[in-house]
Amino acid sequence: MPTLIVTTQSGNQREVTADAGLTLMEAIRDNGFDELLALCGGCCSCATCHVHVEDEFLPLLPPMSADEDDLLDSSDTRDANSRLSCQVPFTDALDGIRVRIAQMD
Repeated sequence: MPTLIVTTQSGNQREVTADAGLTLMEAIRDNGFDELLALCGGCCSCATCHVHVEDEFLPLLPPMSADEDDLLDSSDTRDANSRLSCQVPFTDALDGIRVRIAQMD
């Protein structure tokens, strides 16, 4: 079971495990990180699952879709490492991935 390291908006960090095959959003939410709102449930329509991914893991992620890119454009906290966690499959290849939950606008 792969692990992920999540940093909350307040800077607290916790390592958790989740089943491969979920999305990164599901893995984070299912491990009790309530500040990742994920209001649309993973439909790529709200950007409330915005995370910042550590540099070393960016090349392992699937390309960003136009819809994801458009939604992230609406965020004041978007940066080069921004992704919507609902659009990232959580796979064994991402074992140890580090993400920070984005501040809400």
